[in-house]
Order: sequence, then C-alpha cells, then structure tokens
Amino acid sequence: MKIRVETNDHTARIDATGLRYRELNTVLKEIVSDGIRKVAVHGVCGQRYLGTGLGRPAEIELFGTPGNDLGAFMDGPRIIVHGNAQDGCGNTMNSGEIIIHGHAGDIAGLSARGGKIFIREDVGYRAGIHMKEYQDKKPVVVVGGTAQDFLGEYMAGGILILLGLNLNDGEYHKAKFIGTGMHGGVIYLKGNVNEYQLGKEVGIAPLEDSDRQVLQKFTGEFAAHFGYEAEELLRHEFIKLYPRWLRPYGKLYAY
Repeated sequence: MKIRVETNDHTARIDATGLRYRELNTVLKEIVSDGIRKVAVHGVCGQRYLGTGLGRPAEIELFGTPGNDLGAFMDGPRIIVHGNAQDGCGNTMNSGEIIIHGHAGDIAGLSARGGKIFIREDVGYRAGIHMKEYQDKKPVVVVGGTAQDFLGEYMAGGILILLGLNLNDGEYHKAKFIGTGMHGGVIYLKGNVNEYQLGKEVGIAPLEDSDRQVLQKFTGEFAAHFGYEAEELLRHEFIKLYPRWLRPYGKLYAY
C-alpha cells in the first residue's frame, strides 16, 4: 500500500487509512528525524505505539483513535489526540506531553518517569500505576473527569489530579482501592471520597499553600488545552491524598 505523506517546509500530513502500525510508526520516525516539526495524521484507527521512542521536539496531531501504548518511552514530543485513546498512553514516558481531547483507557501513565498527560474526560482502571520521579523528573497526569478503581496503585512519585468536572456538587468519586501500595507522589481530587475507597497506605489532608500552587499551575495548563476558565476549575474544594509510609511492604522482604 502506498503511504500518502505530504510535506511543506517543516510540516507534514499523513493519511493513515488502512496502514498497519509498523508502517505508520516507521514513517513518523523517519520524517521527524528528517526535521519535520509538525505532523498531522488523519484516519488513525487503533494503530499501536504511535510516538514510541521519539526523542526529538515535534508536535504530532492524531485524528481518530490511536491504539495501546501511545507515546511509550517518549522523550520530548507533544502528541495531541483529537478523539479517545486506548490503554497505556504515556507508558514509561520520559518527557513531553500527551493531550487527549476525549477519554483514555486503562493504565494511563503506567510507570511514567516524566512528562505530562492531559485527558479531557475520564480514565479507566489503574491510572498512574507505578508512576515514579527522580531529581527534576516528575510526571503529571491531569484528568478532567473521574477514574475507575486502583487509581495511583503502587505510585512512587509524580502528581495525579482528578478535576471531577462530570460530577455533581457533593457527588463522590466512585473508584475503590485508590492508592493501594502507594509510597510516593501525591493525588489531588476535586470533591471527596470515603475512607473505605482508599488503600490502607493512603492518608487524606487539606491543601497547603504549596499544594494550591501546584494545582493552579497544572489546572491552568489543562484549561488552556481544552478551552476552560482556570479560575472556574479551582473554585471547588480539593483534597490531597498522600502515602502514609515510605515502604509500606518493607517488612515482607528479607534483609
């Protein structure tokens, strides 16, 4: 199948209709390596690993629904999805941005060690699982809606924010086992949760000034991406979920 790629200066347009994921990824890597800095990919339909391993600055717009592991191991580019994303977006990403104008599936931000993921709607199960941070690397995941069970499972670092924009005033998030095994990082939720919904490793605290600064920064970026008013997003009450212990399962291991 002939792959349609139209280039103009430092931009390109790809018709991904009917392309297998290997073909599409090969073309993306080649044109970004050749200096293309803006790519629009139309007709995306389930192709996996888009943007995987890309380590050059580029903006890639995807029109459609990309498959699993979008932006895995990515180090620098910005990916904008005009639609939903499937499971594992941002898997082990190191830097860059993923901006999803829809929902995302399970394990969004799996083992992310840097970069930012903005999701306009909801996420599935185990969002933020195994997120980590090191020195100046700190991943951030901002979700406009809510999440399914095991949010922040085994989280070792980074920032998770649930804005709960689709919840009514006074309505609680429904996810259970939030922060199970959590031993680093922080989760911010608009609204509230019951204690039985939390992993035993998780504590609840009111916001401090430093927390409000973090929320102001990243909700401001979320608002800019999706056309919201930042002040409106922050007028509701938020709570902070934090790990109560550094190594909750340390006694299970031999020394």
